[in-house]
Formats: sequence, C-alpha cells, structure tokens
Amino acid sequence: MSESSTKPARITKVIPDSIAAEMGFDAGDSIVAVNGQKPRDLIDYQFLCADEFLELEVLDAKGKTHKLEIEKEYDEDLGVEFETALFDGLIQCNNRCPFCFIDQQPPGKRETLYFKDDDYRLSFLYGSYLTLTNLTEKEWNRIEQMRLSPLYVSVHATEPDVRIRLLKNFRAGKILEQIKWFQERRLQIHAQVVVCPGINDGEHLERTLLDLAKFHTGNIPAVASVAVVPVGLTRFRPAEDELIAVTAEKAREVIAQVHQIQGVLSQGKADKKRKKNHRKFTPPSPPLVRGGEDGNSPDVRGGNSKSRCIWLADEWFLIAGLDLPSAADYEDYPQIGNGVGSIRQFIGQFEAAFAKLQPLPVIPRRELVWVVGNAVEKAFGPIVQQLNQIPGLSVKMAALSSRYWGQTITVTGLLTGQDLLEALQGRDLGDGILLPSVMLKQGEPRFLDDMTVEQLASSLKTRILPVSGVEELISGAIGLATAEVQF
Repeated sequence: MSESSTKPARITKVIPDSIAAEMGFDAGDSIVAVNGQKPRDLIDYQFLCADEFLELEVLDAKGKTHKLEIEKEYDEDLGVEFETALFDGLIQCNNRCPFCFIDQQPPGKRETLYFKDDDYRLSFLYGSYLTLTNLTEKEWNRIEQMRLSPLYVSVHATEPDVRIRLLKNFRAGKILEQIKWFQERRLQIHAQVVVCPGINDGEHLERTLLDLAKFHTGNIPAVASVAVVPVGLTRFRPAEDELIAVTAEKAREVIAQVHQIQGVLSQGKADKKRKKNHRKFTPPSPPLVRGGEDGNSPDVRGGNSKSRCIWLADEWFLIAGLDLPSAADYEDYPQIGNGVGSIRQFIGQFEAAFAKLQPLPVIPRRELVWVVGNAVEKAFGPIVQQLNQIPGLSVKMAALSSRYWGQTITVTGLLTGQDLLEALQGRDLGDGILLPSVMLKQGEPRFLDDMTVEQLASSLKTRILPVSGVEELISGAIGLATAEVQF
C-alpha cells in the first residue's frame, strides 16, 4: 500500500469525557496526520498517538483543515472510534481455496459478504486468519519492526504440494519457511487446519500437526496453538470443488487420530522432563546462555510452553455425536475464536451468571422460544432446564438446521432469517423469540440472507428479543431486556 492510497481516518464516535470530546471532535471529522505522519491503519494510529505531545492535522465534516496540539499522559487514548481499522484499503486474498465460505454463498447479497480479506493487520487486531501468501517484503519488515504478534495463520497443510492444492496458489508451499521466520524473530502465530477429507486428512494431517508441534517449544513458542477444524460446505459451492462433507464416522476418526498425536507429544514432553530431572548435575561454566533466550536456539527445557498445542474444534464432537471435553481440558481457551471450547465456555458463563443474578419469579408468566442451531441442542439442554426452574417462566428450545445452506447439522451463527421463518411459521411462539445476536450482522439487525429482524418479526407476528451473551439471555428471558423488535 502506498502513502497516496491512504485516506484520512474518519471518526464515527467520540467517547464522552475523553480528550477528543474535550477538544471538540465530532463524528464525521477525520484525522489526516499525527506528528506529520499519515497513519495507514489503526496500528499506526495507536503507535503514533502513544506520545505525550501530539500535533494533529484534522479535517472536519465540512472539509475545513485544523491544526491541533495536545499534551497528555503517555499511552493515554484520545477517545475516538473509526469507520474502519484500515485507512489505506483492505489487502485482498489472492488464493482460490475451494472451501472458502465466501465462495459458497449465493449471489446478490450485500457487498460486504463477498470481501475476501487476507490482511495481516486484521489478523493482529482482531484475530482473523490469513495465509501469508500475499505479503510483500515491506510488510514482512513491518511485522518484524512493530512486533505484530501473534498473528493467526491458516496453515491447512505443511507439505508444499498439498497446501498448493488447497489454496490454488504456488506461493502457498513456503509455509514452513515462513513459520521458521517467526521463530527466528521470537514472534508467534496461532494456526488453524481445516480438514478436507481425501485431501489433507489421514497421513497428511499427521504430518502437518507434527510439523507444527516442532515449533511449540521454548518461552515464546512460534506456534502458540493449532486448531483442527472440519470443513464446512454449503449447497452453493462450485460443483467441481472436489470436497467431501465430514461424516460422523470421519469425525470420530479425526478425534481419535488427534488424541493419539496429543498423547505422543505429551509423552515426549514427559520423557524429556524425566531425563532432565535425572541428569547428573554439573556446575555450568559461565557465561551461561539458556536455550531460546538468544532468539535462535530452541529451549530444550520445554517447560514454559503450554502443555498442549493442538486443539479440536467443538464441531468434531457435535458431528460425531460425542460428549464435549470438560471445561478444564481447554486450559485458557487459546483457540476460542475457532470454536474450540466455545460451548463449554458459554455453559460455564451461564452457570456463573445465573448464580450471580439469582432470578426472581416471573410475573406475569412468560413463555418464550430460544432459537439455536441443532448442533448445540444436546449441549444446551441443561441451560433450558435451569431457565425453566424459574417460577413463571417457560422456555422451549427450537434447535434448527439450515435448509438455506443445505446443512443437516448447523451451528447457531449460520442460521438465516429464511431458516427461522420456514421452521417457526405456524408454531406457537408464546410471548416471543430469544434470538442469539451471533446470527446477525455486527451492529445491524440483519441475517446472513439479508432478511432483517423486523421483517422476520412481522412475518411470524411475534416479538423478537436479540440477546448477546449469557446475561442478556437470562435478562431477556425474565423480562428485564428492553431491546426487542415488535411485529
């Protein structure tokens, strides 16, 4: 990206009682430069604004330029939010992965659904995954100089020919060299492997996971974690994509394989630790440099790495019809964004919130329908039971699959307005619907198929209460929520 392509950073919100509010900033104003430099993105802006003294060039909503000087505490935020995190445009994807969800959508929907980003800045800021196939030398240098770590990388396979086949990009075969680059600079990645039966499963999956595990050593492991995720397919995908859906049998096979690999890796760490403890003590000759602390040598101790680096997404267990692992198995949830432990975390958060809120009897009586994807029907059954223990409250779960996408097992976030309309029309919906906001566009009450919540409420002739998180779920159920859509 060149400086000429960098646009002023347009402000959409000014935080009350902030420096920006005190200085008279308004939504619609734009920051052109900070201390004479045009920020390319939110990363530049945060870095430049960390200084105690700032000279700002600001373009107001009427097009007039202002020069402002600000003195503040070091690292104190100005208190503004921007229209976008990228002021010089999105770095788009140059791969043609057959399993890309964007290419598995019908045409004619809102434009933002078809943006294919592969931008390292969004990876650093928000945890979105990139492939590293489109980075220029300038961008690699910036990652190193600004210590943009961790990044989130779609690996899928470490064998060059397999990864090139998956990404349809000849630059995709350098992934192990690129991870080595992170290791040499003591930078980190979180990796994901989308398993496509017949392409990167079986011996290829084993090779990939063992290759990645070699980088999970030392105080700062280059590969902090690996999520293994099943490929998701829709009825809109290209006919020639050579992809096969994950069956219950395949899911059980992958679970067993990954558990076996995890066991081998854990045993290797245990053996190494035992050898270390039984090694005859020899006083070291100074100077003593421990492995890993010079940024080049591996840390042979291995004791500061997490006990596990490979994680199975919840979807594997849901497809296989098996119970989820316990909450303790997920440690500190390093791959929560990939659906690793998200269900257990939600259940734990619900139990804590329920105990904290101690809901009182509901008067008058309320009868509600909680809509979720059928993938979580079994796991969320105890939540419904607990809600129904509240006197005066009746909650029924509507666990739906998506005919829109052509899926028999569906996660909640992929349900569309059309799915809900077809499944719920004509049913007794009581006093309304509890609608998980994960189905909706962020900041806008619109489903993936572009139907709005208002349109759905009107068609079903019922109230809809969008709920985000466990506390809103409980509050909405007992009648304390205020944000609802009337029909």
